[in-house]
Amino acid sequence: MSAKVRHILGLSGGKDSAALAVYMRDKVPEMEYFFCDTHKELDETYDFINRLEARLGIHVQRLEAEKGFDHFLELYNGFLPSAQQRWCTIMMKLKPLEKFVGDDDAISYVAIRADEKRIGYVSTKPNIKPEFPFQKDGIVLADVHRILEESGIGLPEYYKWRSRSGCYFCFFQRKIEWIRLQENHPDLFEKAKAYEAAHSDGRKYTWNDGETLDQILARKDAIIADYEARQKKLRENKPNKTLLEVLQMETDNPSDDGEKPCFMCML
Repeated sequence: MSAKVRHILGLSGGKDSAALAVYMRDKVPEMEYFFCDTHKELDETYDFINRLEARLGIHVQRLEAEKGFDHFLELYNGFLPSAQQRWCTIMMKLKPLEKFVGDDDAISYVAIRADEKRIGYVSTKPNIKPEFPFQKDGIVLADVHRILEESGIGLPEYYKWRSRSGCYFCFFQRKIEWIRLQENHPDLFEKAKAYEAAHSDGRKYTWNDGETLDQILARKDAIIADYEARQKKLRENKPNKTLLEVLQMETDNPSDDGEKPCFMCML
């Protein structure tokens, strides 16, 4: 007799995975919910996970890496993670997930929407199979907003100034989001700056390609002006879209920040 297949759903602290939890709760009563906690998340993210648990009456298991971010940073000789070297996702998200599942057969439900163009990646382990309910059922951004509003959960508080979940120092943040981090969490901005400090051998790594956080902050007024001009243009071109939908369009189609983020952290 074969072992029972586990059903798992990872929550990032973002709107899409939260909406998927609402969407799947009654469809798969035996669902196991998990959150990979790097201990570098925003307080707003932890508050949102707690709100999900209370509203849905579910338990979200917190998964942690065996060692913290600073340990892995030392292991990688101070080399900060980047879009090209996403060791943080591998060591602090994927490996805890694989340990959580072990050798069990599992279906992992992933919150990539039908209006997104990106490939889902869960694990190289053959016993973990991804499923994409939103893509299968044609769920788009407006549906996600409706699901969260009707459930009473709403959106995470950080969406007032940030377009995605993830660690406070995530290298996928746009420059305007670094500015907003400095305004909303100056202590965390300073901690992110400290990670950029020069090494004793003269090496220096930055969260942004070729620009330190101090340099970004020095251009604060220009960055804000450019951002506001882009938002105005987007709203003029999409007059029937809500402001949040316009913000999401820019996140899905970044103009100045390169690649899209890992879905493990950002959905």
